[in-house]
Amino acid sequence: MKYVLLIAVCFFFQLAQSQPDTLFLKTKPAKYDGPEWIQKNKASVNLNEVSFVNWNAGGSNSISGLLGIESSANYTDKYFSWRNNILVRYGVNKQQDRELRKTDDLFELNSDIGFKPDSVSNWYYSAKLNFKTQMANGYKYPNRDTPISTLMAPGYLFFGGGMEYGKNIDKLSFYFSPLTLKATFVLDEDLANAGKFGVTPAVLDSEGNVVVPGDRVRKELGILINNSYEMEVAKNIKVKQQVSLYSDYINNFGNVDVDWRLDFDFKVNSFVKATLGSHLIYDDDVKTTKPSAIEGETDEAGAKVQWKQFLGIGFAVDF
Repeated sequence: MKYVLLIAVCFFFQLAQSQPDTLFLKTKPAKYDGPEWIQKNKASVNLNEVSFVNWNAGGSNSISGLLGIESSANYTDKYFSWRNNILVRYGVNKQQDRELRKTDDLFELNSDIGFKPDSVSNWYYSAKLNFKTQMANGYKYPNRDTPISTLMAPGYLFFGGGMEYGKNIDKLSFYFSPLTLKATFVLDEDLANAGKFGVTPAVLDSEGNVVVPGDRVRKELGILINNSYEMEVAKNIKVKQQVSLYSDYINNFGNVDVDWRLDFDFKVNSFVKATLGSHLIYDDDVKTTKPSAIEGETDEAGAKVQWKQFLGIGFAVDF
């Protein structure tokens, strides 16, 4: 009997070694290595402070701050690419003996989806959506009585389809769309009646009363070209460039609206970074004004190049 038990124990031991999953031994599940959604979040704060005490050369105490939040969710496989991102920025500046002033204000949403017919090609059939506006009133300081911009005044929406080249689409992209809808929203009544940002102004009677309200939406259909790239030019120095060129088919075709951003990120360590940025805009629908020969009135001066430059040092955290 003892030999039978010995043989049974040996058989059980060999069976356990050859088929551990069939007994009480557990194995780790295989790790999934296929395509999946990749989400990234980043928050940054840039601060700048200047203070003077008995400073012979003179100066004004000031403090400024800029808060930025960026979130992205991207999916890429052999045939599909779907990239989504939300960007929020808000900055203020306070100087001695002067009211708090806004320095930056942006809410932007982007969604790009692309399909390529085979896994070898770098060309995508692509559709893009871009929406942006500001969140708080903007003023032509020091005048704070009349806002020159508000939430959704203006708001811009681009939506269209075309072809996109992207060998490494997260780092380099070239997009061409022969049909893109551009909608400009001016939901503030006063700004719409004044015909700001290219909408049709209100019709007034001889006493200045509104007969026909101004349009709240301006629609255009045109051609859009986008290019973006991101690269590391040196250790801990990255550059990101985005340029958008748009021309409407119906109104002044060949007149190009330009939106060009160029940003340099300098990484000090895991949390501290410096940013040098440039943002240039030319939109023929955004007209400027100049003082009129009649006191208190202004005349239209046409569209001009808008340029904003930024240099800041602050903290950035990925989460």
